[in-house]
Amino acid sequence: MKHILLLHTGGTISMKLNDQTGAVLPNERNAILGISNDLSKLAKITEKEIFNLPSPHITPKEMLILRNEIVEFVTQHEVDGIVITHGTDTLEETAYFLDLTTRFDFPIVLTGAMRSSNELGADGVYNLVEAVRVAIHPDAREKGVLVVMNDEVHQAFNCTKTSTSSVNTFQSPQYGPIGLITKKMVHFHQTPIRRRYVEVQSIEKRVALLKAYAGMEGDLLESILHCNYDGVVIEGLGQGNIPPDVVPAIKKLLDAGLPVIFVSRCFNGIAEGVYGYVGGGKSLEDLGVIFATGISGQKARLKLLIGLNQQNESLDLKEFFN
Repeated sequence: MKHILLLHTGGTISMKLNDQTGAVLPNERNAILGISNDLSKLAKITEKEIFNLPSPHITPKEMLILRNEIVEFVTQHEVDGIVITHGTDTLEETAYFLDLTTRFDFPIVLTGAMRSSNELGADGVYNLVEAVRVAIHPDAREKGVLVVMNDEVHQAFNCTKTSTSSVNTFQSPQYGPIGLITKKMVHFHQTPIRRRYVEVQSIEKRVALLKAYAGMEGDLLESILHCNYDGVVIEGLGQGNIPPDVVPAIKKLLDAGLPVIFVSRCFNGIAEGVYGYVGGGKSLEDLGVIFATGISGQKARLKLLIGLNQQNESLDLKEFFN
């Protein structure tokens, strides 16, 4: 049988609804622990709890701990895939972090739940079974880190949480899922063109994320300097533009040696330097702003964080974000 490492980190999939207060809360014991017995017909399961945290409590430091746990286990044991249960609020960020910092040919699959374990229509166990089915499938290899929810397989690079409560919350805007899961099969219809790996041993730098809006002023960006951040990602307007009052603050950041990365606040399309007016993307590019290709603000922030903390000091950030 295939050998699957099943790692638990917490989240709604591990929680229970309190019937008296109506609050969904973590338990002292993860509610999903022990389900490995029910998965024994699919694979040999090695089960470990790494954290029992709501996903808003997960930071890049926990992501690095999780990554290191995987690397350590794999150096000592042969595995055919890894499945991780995770809270959905930051699941896409952990998935993308792992996608950038691991380079295995077997799949790493993240899954979670939108309904706690004792709610009517709980989706956690179902999603976990589907995730294991994907992890043992031969076509899931060489595709990087995957997200499995609600009968769909998404690539970490693209997927995002789109609904606060729907079980169909994870979508890949513009590109769609790379695979579908039915009762009888796991069907892949796309594969990633390329993957990028970066060696990271620590997370010490700090990167801010700001969203542009009509009438935005520059003092908010200048505060990034005062707070000693090491870089900033801005979700710009449209193709990557900014109100003109912000431009002097961007110049100050660049002059101080801080990388400024631009994405679009739109969830479809690619940010790039097109417009030449003050605050337009082309004028910002000429100043030294770097445009990230096709990723969201939260993922660009993680990518910059990883880039600033990586071991290869010769990393070209402009090429890294291309």
